[in-house]
Amino acid sequence: MAVHDNCKLKLLELKAKRTYRFIVFKIEEKQKKVIVEKFGEPTNSYEPFTTSLPVDECRYAVYDFDFVTDENCQKSRIIFIAWKHEVSMKLLSLLTVPFKRELDGIQVELQATDPTEMGLDVTRSRAT
Repeated sequence: MAVHDNCKLKLLELKAKRTYRFIVFKIEEKQKKVIVEKFGEPTNSYEPFTTSLPVDECRYAVYDFDFVTDENCQKSRIIFIAWKHEVSMKLLSLLTVPFKRELDGIQVELQATDPTEMGLDVTRSRAT
């Protein structure tokens, strides 16, 4: 499975320019590629991101997570999320490692099969 060049370009824009808050990637089975499906504006919060993931399909996502530490320091982490619907989880699991290798700069990884596994508190605890 190939990774479309646009995926890398959009991630670079997120990291370097903070052009997006998140990017959602989709496996395009006909083209045998991972492609960009959608992205969120820099002003988007975490909730629009989590609600943008389809309930019954797998996706990859990258989220630029800003948070304040217990020491009151502002931090940011690039989080990679493998959103796995149970039916197609096996396919996504096989592709996660090769796809992640293509995306430079991932700092934290989450795997989730329901929204509670990537809730704001879970994400914050993994980022610190």
